[in-house]
Amino acid sequence: MKKKDLLQHKIEHIDIKQFDATRVIRGMEKMSFTSRDTARAADILHRMVKDPESTNMLTLAGSTSAGGCMQVYVDMVRSGMIDVVVATGASVVDMDFFEALGFSHYRGNPLMDDSKLRDIYIDRIYDTLIDEEELQKCDATIYEIANEMEPGVYSSREFIKEMGRYLSNRPRIKDSLVLAAFEMDVPVFCPAFSDSSAGFGLVKHQWERPDAHVSIDSVKDFRELTMIKMKAPVSGLFMIGGGVPKNFAQDTVVCAEILGSEVPMHRYAVQITVADVRDGACSSSTLREASSWGKVQTDFEQMVYAEATSVLPLIASYVYHREDWKSRAPRKWATIY
Repeated sequence: MKKKDLLQHKIEHIDIKQFDATRVIRGMEKMSFTSRDTARAADILHRMVKDPESTNMLTLAGSTSAGGCMQVYVDMVRSGMIDVVVATGASVVDMDFFEALGFSHYRGNPLMDDSKLRDIYIDRIYDTLIDEEELQKCDATIYEIANEMEPGVYSSREFIKEMGRYLSNRPRIKDSLVLAAFEMDVPVFCPAFSDSSAGFGLVKHQWERPDAHVSIDSVKDFRELTMIKMKAPVSGLFMIGGGVPKNFAQDTVVCAEILGSEVPMHRYAVQITVADVRDGACSSSTLREASSWGKVQTDFEQMVYAEATSVLPLIASYVYHREDWKSRAPRKWATIY
C-alpha cells in the first residue's frame, strides 16, 4: 500500500450555484419526517436572509468541510447570507485553510487498515483521507504567520484575519472560507482554536519565544462575539453539528444579560445534527430546550436529524436561488473592533 496509490481521488466540493434545489425543497414540504424538517429549515434560513434586521451566524462543527461542503460555506459568505462564523479550529484550519494552501482531501473508505495508514503518514476521517506531511506544512504556515505578528494576546478572530491576509497576498489556488471572510469583513471565531492544526504551529511559536509570543484568548472571543449580539439584537443561527461553536453562539444572549444589556433571544435557529438528545448529547439541548435557558425563540426553530452533507447543499441551494441575498446589505461586523 503506497501513499500515491491511495491519494488519487480528490474530494470534489459541491457547488450550490450550479443546481437549483427549489423544486426539491418545495416537494419536500409536502412529505414527512426528515424531508419536511429539511424544507422547514430551508424556509427559516430564507427568512433569516430576507429579514433586513437579522445578523446571521453560521456555526460549524464536524468534518463537512473536508467532506465536500467547503464551497457551500464560501458561497454563503460571498453571497452575503452569513455575517458571522463560529467554528471548530479543525473546520477553519485543518480543512479550509489547508485546502487554500493548495492541498486536498481524498476519497477513501472506513474499512482501511489504520495502522498501515499511519505507517505511510495518511490520516483518516471516516472515508476521507489527508496527507499528514501536507498537514504539517499547514502547521508550519500557522507558525510562520504567528512569527510575523507582534507579540501579544489576540482573539482567534484577530488571528484568523491574519490568515486571510496571508492568503490574499498569495496567488489564489482555491477559494476559501477564511479568504472570503477576510474579503467580506465577516468575523470568524474559533473558541477552541488550539484544538486543531493551529495548535501545533502556535505551540512551536511559543516554545521558541517564551518571553514574547502570540497567545489566543478565548474569553476575548466571547466578549467580541457578544458585542455583535449587543449591537444586532435580531439574530439567526444556522448550525452544522453542535459542540462548542453552537453553545458559544447561543450563549451571547446570556452573556449580554450578564453585562447589563437586555437583548432578545436569537429569533431564528436551525441545527443539522445526528446527535441524540436523550443522553444529554446534541450539545446538551435541542433548540426548544435552549429556549428555557433564554437563548433561542421557538417561533422559527428547526432541528434536522440528518448527516449534514446530505441535506445542507439542498437547503443552501434553495436559499441561494431565491436570490433575496442580492438585496441584502452587508453587515461587515469585522470592522467594529
